[in-house]
Amino acid sequence: MSERFPELGIKDEDCKEMSWIESILFWSNYPIGTPLNVLLERQPNSEKFLKKKSDYVQEPISKADLEGMMRKMIELKRPALTFNPYGGKMSQIPETETPFPHRAGNKYKIQYSVTWKEEGDEAAAKNLKKIRELYKYMTPYVSKSPRSAYLNYRDVDLGVNGIGNASYWVGSIWGRKYFKGNFDRLVKVKSMVDPDNFFRYEQSIPCVEVEALDSNGRAESL
Repeated sequence: MSERFPELGIKDEDCKEMSWIESILFWSNYPIGTPLNVLLERQPNSEKFLKKKSDYVQEPISKADLEGMMRKMIELKRPALTFNPYGGKMSQIPETETPFPHRAGNKYKIQYSVTWKEEGDEAAAKNLKKIRELYKYMTPYVSKSPRSAYLNYRDVDLGVNGIGNASYWVGSIWGRKYFKGNFDRLVKVKSMVDPDNFFRYEQSIPCVEVEALDSNGRAESL
C-alpha cells in the first residue's frame, strides 16, 4: 500500500493480519482476540434490524464526487459504505463460467448498510428512507444497463415474486441485476430440474415451460 498509494500514509501498525474466520468476527464487530467458539452462540445478545443494498463501480469516481458522497453520508448520518476491490484472479474467469457474473470490468463493489435497534414501523421507515436515498444519490457513479447487484445482499427493493410463481419477465427484473446474461441459463436449469417450483422464495429463479425457450435459453413468448 505504501508503494502504490503513498498518499494514504498507511503504516504497518495500521494493518491487522488475521485468518478468514477471524475476519468474520471482526466484521461482526467482535473485539480482536475474541474466541472463535462465540460463533456457536445462536442467540444474539441484542436484537438489531438491518438493510443492505449493493452496486458495482466500473469507472473511477473523481475526488470531487467522492467528497460529494462523504457530504451526503454526513447529511444522512446513518448509512455506511463498504468498498470491496475486484480484479486479479476474478478478472481472469469468464463471467459465463459460473452463475456469478461480476468479474472483469468491475473496479469494486459497494455495500450499503444501515442498522438500527429501535422497534416499530416508524424507525424502520426512517432508516430505510436513508439507505434508499444514498442508493439513489449513487446512480451516476455505478454500473448501468443493468445496474447490477450482488446476490448475497438480497435486496427486495429490486422486486419480489408475487403469490405463487413469478413469471419470467417479473423474475428477470432482479435476475439480470444479480446474474446478467446467466439469468436465462439459470431459468432453463430451474425449469428442467424443478418444474413445479417447489424450491422458491421472494427472489427465486422462475420456471417456464422448457418448450418456450429458444436455442439460446431465452424465453420466446410467455
